[in-house]
Amino acid sequence: MSQYEQGQPPYYNAAPAGPVPLTPGQDKTWAALCHFGGIFSPLPALIIWLIFRDRGRFVDQEGKEALNFQLSALIVIIALGIVGTGTLFLGIGLILLLLVPLLELAALIFAIIGGSTALVGTPYRYPLSWRMIK
Repeated sequence: MSQYEQGQPPYYNAAPAGPVPLTPGQDKTWAALCHFGGIFSPLPALIIWLIFRDRGRFVDQEGKEALNFQLSALIVIIALGIVGTGTLFLGIGLILLLLVPLLELAALIFAIIGGSTALVGTPYRYPLSWRMIK
C-alpha cells in the first residue's frame, strides 16, 4: 500500500534537512557583525553565534572570540564599578571608576578593529580576553 493510499503525503517520512551552509561572503559578514555587535553589548554576538555557528566555520570561530572578549570586558567593567563604588571613600575608588570609561572605549575600539578585520576574512584575536567559550 503506498503512502497516498494511507492518507499520508510523500514527504511525511522524509528526513529533516540540515542547516544550509553560509556562502563565504555571508560567513564573513555575520562574523563581522558579531564583532560590531560588541559596540552595544554581548547580546548581539551571542544571538548571531547561536544562530549561525552550525552554518559557517568562520562565524563560529569569530563569534566565540567576540563573545569571549565582550563578556570579559563586561565582567571587568562591572567589577570595577562595584569595587570602585565600595572603596570610593578610600580614594582608590575614584581611580577605579575612572578606568571604567577607558575600558569601555578600548572595548569599542577593539570591536571595530575585530569587525573590520573579519570583513576581509582574517581572523582576529582580542588581547587580554578570557576564553570562557571554547
